[in-house]
Amino acid sequence: MPARITRWINERWPLDAVLRWSLVEEIPGGASYAYIFGSLVLLTFLLQIVTGVWQFLYFVPTTSRAYDSLNYLRLEVPFGWLIHGLHYWGASAMIILVGLHLSQVFIWGAYKNPRELTWVLGVIQLVLTLALGFTGPILPWDMRGYWEAEVGTSTAGTVPYLGIIAKNLLQGGAMLGQMTLSRFFFLHVAILPGLLLLSVALHLVAFRKTGISGPWKEAKRKDLGPFWPDQVYKDALMMLIIFVILVGLCAFGGTPFSGPADALETFYTPKPEWYFLFLYQTFKAFHGVFEPVGTIGIPLFVTLLLFLLPFYDRSSERSPFRRTTAMACYAVFVAWVIIFAIVGDYSKPAVVTASTTATPESGSTFSSDPSSQSTANIKQGAQLFTSLGCIGCHRVKRRGGIIGPELSAELLKGRSRQWLIIQIRDPKAHFPNSIMPSFTSITDRQLNDVVDFLLSIAQGKTASAEEKTSATPSATPSPGGPTAPLRAEVAGPRGSPGPASSVIGNADLGKYVFDQNCASCHGPQGTDKVQNPGSAAGTVPSLNPISPALFSKEAPTFTNNVDPYIQHGSRPVGPNPSLHMLPFGDDGSLTQQRIANVETYILSLNGVNRTQLIHPGLEPSYFFWLVLIVFGVALFGFRVWNGRRS
Repeated sequence: MPARITRWINERWPLDAVLRWSLVEEIPGGASYAYIFGSLVLLTFLLQIVTGVWQFLYFVPTTSRAYDSLNYLRLEVPFGWLIHGLHYWGASAMIILVGLHLSQVFIWGAYKNPRELTWVLGVIQLVLTLALGFTGPILPWDMRGYWEAEVGTSTAGTVPYLGIIAKNLLQGGAMLGQMTLSRFFFLHVAILPGLLLLSVALHLVAFRKTGISGPWKEAKRKDLGPFWPDQVYKDALMMLIIFVILVGLCAFGGTPFSGPADALETFYTPKPEWYFLFLYQTFKAFHGVFEPVGTIGIPLFVTLLLFLLPFYDRSSERSPFRRTTAMACYAVFVAWVIIFAIVGDYSKPAVVTASTTATPESGSTFSSDPSSQSTANIKQGAQLFTSLGCIGCHRVKRRGGIIGPELSAELLKGRSRQWLIIQIRDPKAHFPNSIMPSFTSITDRQLNDVVDFLLSIAQGKTASAEEKTSATPSATPSPGGPTAPLRAEVAGPRGSPGPASSVIGNADLGKYVFDQNCASCHGPQGTDKVQNPGSAAGTVPSLNPISPALFSKEAPTFTNNVDPYIQHGSRPVGPNPSLHMLPFGDDGSLTQQRIANVETYILSLNGVNRTQLIHPGLEPSYFFWLVLIVFGVALFGFRVWNGRRS
């Protein structure tokens, strides 16, 4: 039957001729593991195509749905974790293998006449692979992707004369948004794969035309070995090993969840993927008018140097031991890539974050003119007064906590702007025994807005702004919301979970938001028993460990239990509690992205992984061992077959 099918195909299509063209070749020096890299690159490329197409079935390329749709694939679709993981780790593997393949060709001197075109097409594949590695991480539109798009488009903007055009072309406008995501999506799934597929096809044709160069020693080149099955056996064996390694990374390494994109989150440290870290660190050495040298000049120079290598190195000598200049340059290049990548990974970002902003004493300018206090600044300051937790201790117009003094016009009268700045930054400078925390990590602009709000209180202009600081829960629950207490000392929140409950946040960013907004009442890592006079319990409930009524080993359930408190607030049981939970979601003092990050952090404090698999299909560790067993059987079969053939 197979012979009849083969004959039928050959009568209509040259199957035998194509197989002979692909497999029949005599290798100078015989088969070698030094020649496996081309086949491994082809494997990872095909793996990227298959897993990429599979992800299309679930991925929604919009700024509002990209992150959530990808999370649905990798957490709720059976074996979705494997599909996305193979695509994620396969991208890194492909870049490494392309680099190793070019390195092997360079060391062997196999780029020389008559293989110049094969080398040039290989360099083009390297550039296209890196371009895919740049555009791919942007598509989830998470924190990592958003800031990589920001850094990438800003880098394009440094091109002399054409920078603004290039930046606007990539962004699709003056700012990052849906047009940016759409253009990077089109580049990643259509333009770049098409160009790479074409270059791979041309590369294979050129390779089959000239064949494997073989060893650089002429004596060893005289011994010939067949491509099929000797070299194919070695290629197939290494392909299996690479696949098992990738599955292991998917099973035990997972893929990163950096949280939903939030352009206002200043704490996030934007850094490129590991394969661009050496360029990232190089960029930082150039400033001002020399910036284009680092962002455009050096990458372009290195690319042209590689591209034109066979045309300026015309020597017929292939031995690396006799090409000392070429090998020294190669060693310098590799050292530059490795050392700068390591330094770039550990270095601080080139941008200023909220935790590194200057204090007023370092030269910031603050206006002391009351007329400069705009209504917008006062309202923003009122919102910050709530989100920073100040309202939990200080009352404004009989709303808020009672631990600190009520902030009235009489109390604030005569307080200068500079006095208020120092009080917020370093309360002990005025009152050595003060228990008020030092707000040293807020930005100068945020500090200025809060001071504007406080000065407006002193001037009696806070009627509308104070509404922003009101955190007193309504006595009437929202329709349909839970009303029964979840524990004896805390009344339940009023309302159902908000949008953040369905979003997977980032625990590291959540810790930052928690420290800024929650630690003053719940303590660092939610463990302190902060006093709450007037409440039945006498202290603020602990979040670490959290109440058993809220805890669940299932991450979605745990999140849904916690989210209503953060969204809608709650009031402890008691005659007149000094502190109560603020409605961070309802009053807009925290965005839904930040609430999602805080919830992820709270879950992590209680030992629950917010990114746990819901429908894995098969547990990743079990799947890995199953693949390993299949690999062992296949390896045994290969060895038996190879022994019989010998």
